[in-house]
Amino acid sequence: MFKLNKALYGLRQAPRAWYDKLSSFLIENDFVRGKVDNTLFRKEFKYDFIIVQIYVDDIIFGATNEQLCKKFSSMMQEEFEMSMMRELKFFLGLQILQSDKGIKIHQTKYTKELLKRFKMDDAKEMKTPMHPSSTLTLDEDSPNVDQMQYRPMIGSLLYLTASRPDIMFSVCVYARFQVESREVHLKVVKRIFRYLKGTINTGLFFRRSQYFSLLGYCDADYPGDRWERKSTSGGCHFMGNCLVSWTSKRQSTIALSTYEAEYVSAGHCCTQLLWLKHQLEDYDIHEGNIPIMCDNTAAINLSKNPVMHSRSKHIEIKHHFIRDYVQRGTIELLFINTEEQLADIFTKPLPEDRFVSLRLSLGLEPITE
Repeated sequence: MFKLNKALYGLRQAPRAWYDKLSSFLIENDFVRGKVDNTLFRKEFKYDFIIVQIYVDDIIFGATNEQLCKKFSSMMQEEFEMSMMRELKFFLGLQILQSDKGIKIHQTKYTKELLKRFKMDDAKEMKTPMHPSSTLTLDEDSPNVDQMQYRPMIGSLLYLTASRPDIMFSVCVYARFQVESREVHLKVVKRIFRYLKGTINTGLFFRRSQYFSLLGYCDADYPGDRWERKSTSGGCHFMGNCLVSWTSKRQSTIALSTYEAEYVSAGHCCTQLLWLKHQLEDYDIHEGNIPIMCDNTAAINLSKNPVMHSRSKHIEIKHHFIRDYVQRGTIELLFINTEEQLADIFTKPLPEDRFVSLRLSLGLEPITE
């Protein structure tokens, strides 16, 4: 029989035991736990506040007053055995640069390691991650490839999408062929690495601002998947001028028309914006009317007019929840021209000029130390 003294590593219940101990300590010291994100803690003072974010045994904290950071660091070191890493520069594979103008997040080091690992560091550079006319299917005539080679490539690229939304769509498309991967699929995956070779230092720039209003863009490609004839939903979500979330996903059902695919995509965008809205409430930021930009008027009208039964009776009920939030005034669908639709990059392969233009609009730019 052994008495357990520490439960931080090696046991399945270790993370929960550590979280319970740490959260109890913070609450005892007048920190308030987030209602949506239980790993977020906030403590307010007269004119300042401090925010603490926990990820297992890693802790990120920031405050409006530098003295609060020093006091928190001393308090934690007195209670726990931990080291202070000073200003945040590296976290979970993300490289972070902080300045008076804003914060830059990139994965340059990780990208270089990927190119070297898969022997693509000497490959010829490409301007886009996917050819504009690319239409992949399950090509049974193409030879099989080793899944132990294909799957690690996809998994590594999926992790890279944390700071590279420009490769989100292409990686998600190629991830569909992990079970039946062929030589033709491996060839196009290598094109992504060739694109990364020419954009190694690219990352997201979050400009300093006091503007925190939420804004969403939603789009759909009907039918984007030539294999199962299903549409592809894409969306990006901004807080102020900063891109904070993005998605590209094949829809679960086959849409019968373009407006139906756009309507389902708007519903997906709505769920993400509602989650962000509730997250901001933990930071004492309350959002009211949140606009979603859509380039399909029929989908916009369907969200506002529940009487259009003949055109929507076959759509699954779960996709109609957006109507409730539109009627409450929480969400508002607005029309935008296709040329200004930023979510276009998450639904289909694009020509080089259009791709580069949208990439810049999303806040992706070369990062210099």
